[in-house]
Amino acid sequence: MEYKKRFIEYDLPLAEISEHSAREKNIRHGHPSTLHIWWARRPLAASRATAFAALIDLPEDREKREEIKELIAKISPWEEVKDGNGRWIKKAQKLLKEQWGDSPPKVIDPFAGGGSIPLEALRLGCETYANDLNPVAVFIEKATLEWPQKFGIEIPNPEQNVQQYFGGPKKVNFLVYMVEKWANKVLEEAKEEIGRFYPPDPDGSIPVGYIWARTIPCQNPACGAEIPLIRQLWLAKKKNKKIAYKVNVTDEKKIHFEIVKVPLNWKCKSRNCECEYCEGTVAEGNARCPVCGQITIVEDVRRLAQEGKMGERMVAVVLHKPGERGKRYRIATEEDVNVFREAEEYLKEKIANWPYLDSPIPDEELPPPGTLGFRVQRYGITKWGDLFNPRQKLALITFMEKIKESYEGIKEECKKMKLEVYGIEPEEAAKAVVGYLGIIHGRLADKDANLVVYNVYGEKIEHVFGRQALPMTWDYAELNVFSGANGDWLANMNWVLHYLLNNSWRSVTDSFVTNSSATSLPFPDNHFDAVLTDPPYYDNVPYSYLSDFFYVWLKRTVGDLFPEIFATPTTPKSNEIVAYTQNQTWEEAKEYFENMLSESFKEIHRILKPGGIAVIVYAHKTTSGWETMLNSLVNAGLVVTASWPIHTEMKTRLRAAASAALASSIYMVCRKIPRE
Repeated sequence: MEYKKRFIEYDLPLAEISEHSAREKNIRHGHPSTLHIWWARRPLAASRATAFAALIDLPEDREKREEIKELIAKISPWEEVKDGNGRWIKKAQKLLKEQWGDSPPKVIDPFAGGGSIPLEALRLGCETYANDLNPVAVFIEKATLEWPQKFGIEIPNPEQNVQQYFGGPKKVNFLVYMVEKWANKVLEEAKEEIGRFYPPDPDGSIPVGYIWARTIPCQNPACGAEIPLIRQLWLAKKKNKKIAYKVNVTDEKKIHFEIVKVPLNWKCKSRNCECEYCEGTVAEGNARCPVCGQITIVEDVRRLAQEGKMGERMVAVVLHKPGERGKRYRIATEEDVNVFREAEEYLKEKIANWPYLDSPIPDEELPPPGTLGFRVQRYGITKWGDLFNPRQKLALITFMEKIKESYEGIKEECKKMKLEVYGIEPEEAAKAVVGYLGIIHGRLADKDANLVVYNVYGEKIEHVFGRQALPMTWDYAELNVFSGANGDWLANMNWVLHYLLNNSWRSVTDSFVTNSSATSLPFPDNHFDAVLTDPPYYDNVPYSYLSDFFYVWLKRTVGDLFPEIFATPTTPKSNEIVAYTQNQTWEEAKEYFENMLSESFKEIHRILKPGGIAVIVYAHKTTSGWETMLNSLVNAGLVVTASWPIHTEMKTRLRAAASAALASSIYMVCRKIPRE
C-alpha cells in the first residue's frame, strides 16, 4: 500500500516537547487541567506536538524537514496558546490546511478523558471527535471542547447602553458574562440563606476554615477519654512563621487544646520527626490516648468506627482579617460548636422540605472495601454522603438548590439576547451556563469534604484528590464557602472564568463529543484519518470509582438538563477497560483487561482509513504490561512504524526519588497497512 510518511515517523524535537510537557504541571490559571479534575491527563504540549507531527507529511527536502522540526518545538510552549492561538500555531494550521485542502483530517480520541488530546487536535484545525465511556469525562469534554466553541461568542455588553460604552467594554464573551453573573447570583442567594453559619469574629476576622479531629473512645476501662485522632500538631510551618497547638490534659482528665507560637529557630530532626509538634496521637492507624497513654491498635480503631463510635471534634479556627496579610489561629470555642450544631439542625429541616424527587445527600454506596485506592470504607464511611460533615452537606445542597432554581432565569435571559442571530439555540446555551455552574459546584465539593487536609507549609486548605485515591484522613479542614479566599465558591468560579477567558479562540472546524465504549464506537468503517489516544494502563487509575465522587453531585445538580449523560445511578463499571481485582483473581482481572484492550484496538483498526495513522500513548513499569499492549496492537492488525519517549513528569516530582513511578510516556506510532 502506498502512503505518505508523516513527520512523526521520522523525527521529533523530544527535548523541547519533554521540557514543556513537564513544566505544565506548574501552570495554573487558564490551563484546561484547572477547569475540572481528571486523573492522568496528557500534557497539552505533547498532545499538540505529536498531533501536528502525526498529520503533517514528511517533506522530501532536508531543509524543510528542519523547518517542520523547529515549528513543532515552537508550538510546544504553553505561552504559545495560553491567551489564544499564537503565530506559530497559526502557521501549523496553515500548513495542515495546505496539505489537507477543504477536507480537514478527521481525528478521534476513543479514550478522551479530560480532553487534552482532542483539544489540541481541534486547535490545529481538525474535525475532532472526543469519546469516553465515563459520563464525568464526557461532561468535562463538553465543557472543554464543545461549549466554548459553540457559545463562547462575543456579544454586545448587556450591562451598558450606548451612552455608557465609555465605562466598560463594548463586547463581552457570552459564556464569561453569563457564568460570572449567575455564579455571583447563586452565591448571593446561598449566603443570604446560610451565611449565618460561618460568623465572623467580633474583631471582623473571617474564618477561612475549621480544623477538625476525628475521635474514638479510649479502650482502657479505667479511662474512657475521647481520643482526638491527630496526625501532627502544626498549623503553620514556614521559615518566618511557626505556629502549632498542644494537646493538654486537665486534672479532671479532660483534653483541651492550646495555640503555641513556636520559636523561628525550631528545627525538626528529620522528615519523619517525632518531636512534640510533629508527633500527634495517631500513627499508622494506631491511636495513643493523651490521658492514660494506652494504645488502641488500628484493627480496634476500624472496629470502633464501623460500630459508629468514631466521632469528631472541632479543634481550631483559621482566620483572615480583611486588610491584613497572613492567617491567624485560635482554638475553637463553645460558640463555634453551637453554630455548627445550628447548621446541623437546619440541614435536617432543609432535607425534610427538599422540593425535588432525588435525595439531596448522595446516598449511593461507595465501592466495596479493598477497591483500588479506597481506604475509607474500613472506617465506617460507606456512602458518598459520608464524606461530608453536616455543615459541608448544608453548603453543598444549598448551592445545588440555587443552581437548579437558576435555570429558568438563565433561559429567559438567553431568549432576550436573541442568540438565534448568532445561530445559537437559547435553551442549549442556558444548559451550558448551568453546566459550568455544576462544575463550580463539583470543584467546591472537592474542597469541602471531610478528607481535606490543611497544608501547614502554604497555610491553605487542600482538596480531596491530591492523588488518585481516597485515603483516610484523621484530622481535616472544613472550608468556609463564603470566606473570599482559598477554595471558596468565588475562588472556584474564578478558576472556571480563567479557563473560559484563556480559551476563547475560535476553531475553524467542529468538535463532537460521544459517550460510548471504545470497544464499540458509533462510527462507520474507514472513517477517520487519525486516532490519537491514551488508553488506560491495567489498574493504574480506578477512573469510574473515583469519578463517582463528582457524578453523584452532578447528577443531582444538572442531571435533569443532561439526561443522556447522567442516566445511570453511578458511572458505568461493567465495560470499563481497567483491571480490577474486586470479586476477581488478579489473573481474571488481567485477562479481562487484555481482552478489552485488544477489542478496542481492533475497533481503532476498523474506523481508521486504509493507510491511516494512530498515535497511542503508553506507560507501564512491567514487561507484561508492554507485552499486552504490543500483542493487542499486533492482533488488531496495526503496524508500529515509530515510537518516541516523552518525559511528562517534573524532575522534582513528589515520590519520584522513593518510587519506581515512570517519568516518561511512550508515544507509539501505528499504521493501518498490511504487515510485511
